Amino acid sequence: MIALIAKMKIKEAKMDEATNLFRGLVPKVGEEEGTLGYAVCRDKANPNLIVVVERYRGMEAIQAHSSTPHFKEFSKAVGALLDGKPDITILEEIFSI
Repeated sequence: MIALIAKMKIKEAKMDEATNLFRGLVPKVGEEEGTLGYAVCRDKANPNLIVVVERYRGMEAIQAHSSTPHFKEFSKAVGALLDGKPDITILEEIFSI
């Protein structure tokens, strides 16, 4: 299993717009083959930071996710709302529940 953590700093006054984009994306990601979990979170200490915790069966599922039309469309739209580049960490899952 593979976990991915994506941290995205959102521009001032753009959080509502960003969360609406995620609201439209999440159900589509949930239908993708190989997706085990996809949680969009807001950092309590930094309210302009969205942290997405993703879980997949393997790297193939991450690659498939990244190439879907809905993710490409989302990435283009959310890019205009970001304050800098996303910080992406890919992890090998050892244990989970």
